[in-house]
Amino acid sequence: MQQDPHTTTATLTLEPTDRLDVQAPPSTLGRWVAAARPKTLLLAATPVLAGIALAIAETGRLAPLVAAATLVAAVAIQIGANLHNDAVDFERGTDTPDRLGPPRATAQGWFSARAVRNAAHLAFGLAFLLGVFLVIQGGWPILVVGLASLIGGYAYTSGPHPIAYGPFGEVYVLAFFGLASVAGSNYLQTLTLSGPALLLGLALGLPAAAVLLLNNYRDLETDRAAGRRTLCHVLGRERARVLYALLLLLPLGLVQGARLPGATWPVVGALPLALILIARLYRGAHGAAINAMLGQTGLYQALLTGLLIGGFALGGRG
Repeated sequence: MQQDPHTTTATLTLEPTDRLDVQAPPSTLGRWVAAARPKTLLLAATPVLAGIALAIAETGRLAPLVAAATLVAAVAIQIGANLHNDAVDFERGTDTPDRLGPPRATAQGWFSARAVRNAAHLAFGLAFLLGVFLVIQGGWPILVVGLASLIGGYAYTSGPHPIAYGPFGEVYVLAFFGLASVAGSNYLQTLTLSGPALLLGLALGLPAAAVLLLNNYRDLETDRAAGRRTLCHVLGRERARVLYALLLLLPLGLVQGARLPGATWPVVGALPLALILIARLYRGAHGAAINAMLGQTGLYQALLTGLLIGGFALGGRG
């Protein structure tokens, strides 16, 4: 998922407290790891794990090879999208070394745009090969989801109308980092498209969309200067804060009505973190503080998943 949107910051004078330490990792491997944006990989892995856990709770069975292939394919698509976006945003001039967000490999001069793009193709290639195996297991529905995921990874910042440059980025995240990931991974285990899986996908996709909204909230002024018209631009900061709160709180109610196996009350344990994050945004968090909140919002999604899996293990209805 998601993925971090990027901004033009050449005309922006940053306060010293907003600047990040952009010292390059000491090794080539370390630079490639940083380029893959490992903090975003949790957003790709968490909904897959949730879909698999739901299938185990529903059927009492696990297809381990299919589960492993699903998880690796999802992470590979995310890495490929991250690397592709890194190269494309640099070539478009929307990434510079002074960006507010974490440093990007191409903009920092760690690697050439061509090298980063080739690495993205390798990651997408791995996802494609694993996808062939998964299509054999799940048939044409998985083929459709897999192809859409690969195309979406390219289209996020490429093409005449990149998704990241318009107001539908959050919808993209909700679709692929929620509905498709949870329901698709569940389908590969059960060969059934179930209502609970779709509702769980919606519930976990909302905080993933909140990560992107928060990115765009941080970069609102520079996005506008670069001609990007994100959802945050359309809403403005005040309404974007309201939406962020809803994206964190709605999942708590959705899982209660999803008729999931096991107990759903443990997810209430995630409420304090949601309230803390919402309060920080309303109190004026910006710059580096927003960067910290991005990871914490991703952890909120992971916490929801962990609590749900615990509820599955408890048994009974929540």
